[in-house]
Amino acid sequence: MNVTSADGTSIAYEQRGTGAPVILVGGAFNDRTTVAGLAEVLAADFTTIAYDRRGRGDSGDTGPYAVEREIEDIAALIEHVGGSASVFGHSSGAVLALEAAGAGLAIEKVVAYEPPYATDAESRADVTEKVTAQIAAGDRDGAAATFLEVAGTPPEVIEGMKRAPVWGWFTSLAHTLPYDLTICGPGARPRKDHLARITAPALVIGGGASPEKLQSGARVAAAAVPGARHETLPGQDHGVLQHPESLRDLLVDFLK
Repeated sequence: MNVTSADGTSIAYEQRGTGAPVILVGGAFNDRTTVAGLAEVLAADFTTIAYDRRGRGDSGDTGPYAVEREIEDIAALIEHVGGSASVFGHSSGAVLALEAAGAGLAIEKVVAYEPPYATDAESRADVTEKVTAQIAAGDRDGAAATFLEVAGTPPEVIEGMKRAPVWGWFTSLAHTLPYDLTICGPGARPRKDHLARITAPALVIGGGASPEKLQSGARVAAAAVPGARHETLPGQDHGVLQHPESLRDLLVDFLK
């Protein structure tokens, strides 16, 4: 199914279950299929909305890009499900979910899993211009590799990924990587003034098996959102969407 965003862009989504609505927002290299497992796990308790962010899957992609357009996409989905909803975001999708809540959308509760913010102890260069230039030059392999390197993936792992079927998936979505980098902000620093505007109850989750920089990014976000709850999910890392059942109890407890 589809909704139309404020700028006329068609946003594709799948709806499951019954109950209070929860919109699921994927991160980089993700479309609605990535959050489908979590949508299924939560469908016994909620109406879940898994959607293709603009530029991915079956959704359109009207330029020029701005974070505000992606927030409008979420607003269109919220309006479709009745005017208010909770939102769960993963990785850069977690940042987008927090930005949407800070923008004043009718978000009942917001959950952010490992928003990839850099901390004060870790200076991360802003590579948006580099990745954008690689995409403009048709170098999708280079753009995907640059993004993964900045995300902390070891070079030898990236080289191994290039020889695996998953690399075709990564390069097919490489044109959306500048969107994710823009969402995360200059140098991947949290926009603390934006986060301070959030009035909805917020839960920020880090994976207990994740690298420290991802766990610290979650702590930074939780500290910046007034009244936010921070939890560590034992045994899970940034690939938690591959194990959606591990999120169920925590999310059901918070969202209900």
